[in-house]
Amino acid sequence: MKKNLCATLICLVATLTASAQYGYYPPRPYGPRYDRVQTVSRSANGDAIAWHRFYFGLRVGLNVTSVSGDAAALDAKDPKAGLNIGFVTGAQLTPYTPLFFETGLYYTQKGGKSNYGDGDKFTYDLNYLQLPLLIKYKHFLGRGMSLQPYAGGYLSVGVGGSIKDYGARQAFSSFEDGYFNRWDGGLKIGCGFGYNIFYTDITYDFGLANIGEDDFGSTHNGCFTINVGVNF
Repeated sequence: MKKNLCATLICLVATLTASAQYGYYPPRPYGPRYDRVQTVSRSANGDAIAWHRFYFGLRVGLNVTSVSGDAAALDAKDPKAGLNIGFVTGAQLTPYTPLFFETGLYYTQKGGKSNYGDGDKFTYDLNYLQLPLLIKYKHFLGRGMSLQPYAGGYLSVGVGGSIKDYGARQAFSSFEDGYFNRWDGGLKIGCGFGYNIFYTDITYDFGLANIGEDDFGSTHNGCFTINVGVNF
């Protein structure tokens, strides 16, 4: 009984994984088994290239972030590392073009470091829930590989974080003590690489919203990210 159950589970996982792969499909996209697949072109050897019209994925990555501000107290241009984790979902925009709209939800850690005042070390932790709004083009390279450049924007809301003054041994809330606004938004550009269900990308966020509470200065986030994940 246990052997039969294990064999059934292995077959089920293998079937789901195979159905989630981006690659080459028989040139019959509209049958019952292909209701999520759209063939749009052919490879050099004549095989039909197809992909899922809809997909979702999981992502985890590393942020390298900084904060640039006119006010010296909020200028944290020294880079700081943070976590980026979330999920995405995408949908094909046109039936015969590999152009997709992608969104999702991330928990992302931004901020920066500085030496302010008498040279004491400060760290700025700015943690957000972030909504990406992207247009992605998938260029298929063959053998399950694809290059996926994209561009768009993002909207974020601050959910936590602190400012640490190592000289005075004090900590303050980033969003509740009058230093940073909770809302952020900007532009996002990047490029991904897919291999079957596996995925990686690099991206940069250009913060356009003024996240500083200082009425006489402008403060913006900047964030470079490397992600890895899977698509289904």
